[in-house]
Amino acid sequence: MSPAAPFDPPIPLTPAAPGAVTTSQATSLKDRIETILAMVFGGIFIVFAFVVSIETLCRKLFNFSLQGADELGGYALAVGSTIAFSLALMGRCHIRVDVFHERFSRRWQALLNWLSIVWLALFGLFIVYVAFKVLADTLEYGSTAQTPWATPLIWPQSVWYVGLVVFALVASGYAIRASWLLVGGQIDALLKDFSPKSAKDELKEELDDLSQRQATTGVSS
Repeated sequence: MSPAAPFDPPIPLTPAAPGAVTTSQATSLKDRIETILAMVFGGIFIVFAFVVSIETLCRKLFNFSLQGADELGGYALAVGSTIAFSLALMGRCHIRVDVFHERFSRRWQALLNWLSIVWLALFGLFIVYVAFKVLADTLEYGSTAQTPWATPLIWPQSVWYVGLVVFALVASGYAIRASWLLVGGQIDALLKDFSPKSAKDELKEELDDLSQRQATTGVSS
């Protein structure tokens, strides 16, 4: 018999780099926020679709109208739009004119990406400031909707304002992260997280989504 081979020395466990932990935590937080906003967005329009269905049935069968479906539609569109701002930002779906973006060096691309998110965050904060004045005027004058329901506008405008605040906070958080990456010289991470989506990125997303749907269909069948 050949002598037993000696045991391999144990591999020392090294703690993860602080940057990796931070990135993982940021990704997890982003996914949770994105999921919550998507559920709220979908819930708003599911409820609105239910109201429209009830309104249609009442008109066709009982010649009766709730006289508020169109009003609720305006509120749903306003609130849904503010939620969509944040979802588009986290999904990198905002349109950017990137004709010359790829022609610049990587450092200039990183700088342009940083400028774009910083300006977007400032714009979000400006919108929150202006919208607060609208909210204050509504509260001061006790404004109501010019509809049969005469809804106090402070209630739908408050929900609309919360959506704008969420967008400003998300954009500000992204701007802080982009600034941290730029100051730290992490050009690759900055380009990965804040560059406009390329055709390859969009194709990869579509293929991943297709694979996921095919896997789900296979499991259900």
